[in-house]
Amino acid sequence: MSSDRVQEGQEMVVLLDDEGRRIGTAPKADVHHGSTPLHLAFSCYLFDEHGRVLLTRRALAKQAFPGIWTNSVCGHPGPDEPIPAAVSRRAADELGVEIAELRCVLPDYRYHAIDAGGVAENEVCPVFCARVAGPVKPEPSEIMDTAWVRWDDLRAAARLPWAISPWAGEQVPLLEEAGIGRSDQDLSS
Repeated sequence: MSSDRVQEGQEMVVLLDDEGRRIGTAPKADVHHGSTPLHLAFSCYLFDEHGRVLLTRRALAKQAFPGIWTNSVCGHPGPDEPIPAAVSRRAADELGVEIAELRCVLPDYRYHAIDAGGVAENEVCPVFCARVAGPVKPEPSEIMDTAWVRWDDLRAAARLPWAISPWAGEQVPLLEEAGIGRSDQDLSS
């Protein structure tokens, strides 16, 4: 891990105030709990050459929302790390894949959700879309399963609150409003 993301051996996240301004940092391991402070994150939806989107199932060892199906990759940029670089880093770390055509589709997305164990997510979470550039090789400590699905199938899952993560359920209709999913061949539509 690069030193801008790690202090004293701990991965750091960026804490935010209610207006989304940086107010400090905290160890990632200490941030997610029942009263998680607002912090910076990202979500990314990866598409293949057939226009399918990659869904991932979070590993059971994850601190928040273990075992739940969600978008392709999520994560937190380090304190001095550009968000696009963090998206690429996490795609490589979690899925063993390089990405191409990365673009931010929902720059101002923010959400709060609590999992069944009482752990809260509280994030300003820009949402990206990209294409995979190679085969997916999930890291088992992060991802327990993957599925390539048609956008229509993801849209149907987003209507079922128990089928996918709360953030993905909220993001899918917003992505459609922004033009994603209108054509299964063109990520840029």
